[in-house]
Amino acid sequence: MATKEFVFINGFKHDLYKPEVFTEEEISSQSRSLYERMDKRRSVREFADTPVPREIIESLIKTASTAPSGANKQPWTFCAISNPALKNRIRLAAEKEEKESYKNRMSDRWLKDLKPLATDVNKPFLETAPWLIIVFKKPFEYASDGTKKSNYYVNESVGLACGLLISAIHNAGLVTHSYTPSPMFFISEILNRPDNEKPFLVLPVGYAANPVYVPHIERKNLEEMSFFYE
Repeated sequence: MATKEFVFINGFKHDLYKPEVFTEEEISSQSRSLYERMDKRRSVREFADTPVPREIIESLIKTASTAPSGANKQPWTFCAISNPALKNRIRLAAEKEEKESYKNRMSDRWLKDLKPLATDVNKPFLETAPWLIIVFKKPFEYASDGTKKSNYYVNESVGLACGLLISAIHNAGLVTHSYTPSPMFFISEILNRPDNEKPFLVLPVGYAANPVYVPHIERKNLEEMSFFYE
């Protein structure tokens, strides 16, 4: 008898999932290949002004949207910005907050930890990158009657989507880095987002400047970051 393409469980439709089937050797090879590719990923803050077509950004966002989420609520909104005037407003507002943070909000230890990364209050990438993808989290939704309906595991869900988005950007041959000015309320105001959306992450997206230099860093090795219980 042929396998059904879907069944109903507790009254809800469940599709038949057909995962790709690989040999153990293929699985091992593909897992190593992906690691080697992602290990080359670096956070880049200097961008070329080379245009990136909108359809590429759309594909990246669609990849991010495949992330798992609590009860499949998909509590995210992705705002993609290429408008120069908007990017300028975001940069000016961000640098205003950065000046306050560097002067009054950050601890001495925090500032010391940032020194090897050579970051400061100036954020030119917010304008030079051809696109900004700003990820918003949605703690709740509005029902048709106006009542609030909470979403589940919002930070975890949106964090997973951001991880996929960053991976997709690198896989496409573009660069980005995760930028989180604090506070970020000014972004909601500039973009006129609804009150159930909160800024979560800013990702400038584009091609790397040529040449571009990034801080020398070392990632933790497997023994430092994992434990196996066999």
